[in-house]
Amino acid sequence: MNPAYLATEIRRLLRSPRFLVLVVAFPIVMFLLQANVFTSSGAPDHAQVTAVVMVNMMAFGAFAAATTNGSKLAVERASGWQRQLRLTPLSGPSYLGGKALSGMIVALPALILVPLVALLAEGVHLDPAGWLRIVAGVWLGTIPLILLGLVLGQFGTPESMQPVSMIVMLGMGFLGGLWIPVEGMPGWMHDVAQLMPTYWVIGLVRPVVTDELLVSFPAAVAVLGAWTLVLGALVIRRYRRDSARA
Repeated sequence: MNPAYLATEIRRLLRSPRFLVLVVAFPIVMFLLQANVFTSSGAPDHAQVTAVVMVNMMAFGAFAAATTNGSKLAVERASGWQRQLRLTPLSGPSYLGGKALSGMIVALPALILVPLVALLAEGVHLDPAGWLRIVAGVWLGTIPLILLGLVLGQFGTPESMQPVSMIVMLGMGFLGGLWIPVEGMPGWMHDVAQLMPTYWVIGLVRPVVTDELLVSFPAAVAVLGAWTLVLGALVIRRYRRDSARA
């Protein structure tokens, strides 16, 4: 891993207006909105419902970081920058690894700010171990989402990336339980939700905030691991095909 390249990638993403809106501002605004739509402050289950919404918006913020990262990759491919990097000492694994790691690092603002707002504005209280498990669980659980963003960037063009990434992000978010409570889904929709990686990301950490479990912890780890392997293989295969044409 090249530290200088990684630092450059992180700075580029943090300076993007799209990043600031989708990854920082939007999850916070949607958390505050949903926390007051799905429950009222006087409801007996207010704290639990608000905590579930918090987890959902943390996952959405990390997903937004993933698609923003993928959009940058599509621009680099189209401009020839990726081809130029192949002529430098930067290896393919370092390039792809830097992209993946930078996507994970820039997801951290959503994973820190949304819980902070939940604590200060909505009174969500957890013990230190609970906060740590939620942040670490969502962060590690979004690895396949980061790789999905890279897959979109490897196959997409700068013109297509914005609509495609928005459709994928909002579609998987809606069907995967980030936007509406999974418990309120009809049976067919719940079956579809289980095909989405976002469903398993939130299922990974929900035991911290609610007794209404979606999946077991081992099952969530296994499914997200499978998504990681498949998407990682797609990223590597596409990169090698692009390298062979260069």
